[in-house]
Amino acid sequence: MLVLTRKPGEKIMIGDDIVITVMEGRGDGVRIGIEAPRGVSIQRSEVVQAIAAANLAATQAGPDAEELLATLRPAAPTPSSPTTPPAE
Repeated sequence: MLVLTRKPGEKIMIGDDIVITVMEGRGDGVRIGIEAPRGVSIQRSEVVQAIAAANLAATQAGPDAEELLATLRPAAPTPSSPTTPPAE
């Protein structure tokens, strides 16, 4: 890990196309700006971890979740229910 000390307005380059700018210090935090190509995903780690935890919990859901999904799925048409309007 590279640890740097920067002042507001100073920048850090990552490769040729990512620029991190220190915007300002606020008490025990710091505001930064990130310039990167559109294809580069920029996420806060706590958000990524929360999504991963939610996805894991969803994959480990018990039979109650399966029953709920079954009720939410549209029912297949029965032979007695016409799928086309009757001809006149």
